[in-house]
Amino acid sequence: MVRPLGSSRPRRGPVARRLGAGLLVLPLLGAAGLVQATSGAAPAHAASACSGRLVKKVAFSTGSLRVYESRAYACAVTVAKKPGKRRAMRVSLQPRGGRAAVDSGNFTKLAGPVTVHALNRCVRASGSVSGVSASTGWILC
Repeated sequence: MVRPLGSSRPRRGPVARRLGAGLLVLPLLGAAGLVQATSGAAPAHAASACSGRLVKKVAFSTGSLRVYESRAYACAVTVAKKPGKRRAMRVSLQPRGGRAAVDSGNFTKLAGPVTVHALNRCVRASGSVSGVSASTGWILC
């Protein structure tokens, strides 16, 4: 690093100054009680990794298929009923007139999320856990 003549400390750019100021403010907010720590209990939709509102849930014997909608996108996940050991899971989400987005493999808890652009388009979803599957018809029309 090049220092100007007569300067004993290095010059810091605006990014480093902002970062340093942010690091000083966080402990103060925590001490004042303005920053809350997250508890171990999370809402049920937080485990899905999809944003938006839940519009369809199809339950089957080994899990459930969940479809979410947010603005111009649709998102889907397949959630195992009993998470734990790895098993074959799959989720698929297809907009009408488009290609399906698919996530499949051996997972412990959920397959997905898969997201497709679905502004003014119907979508259909399917999911499976350990060979047992479920699907929706055309929804969000």
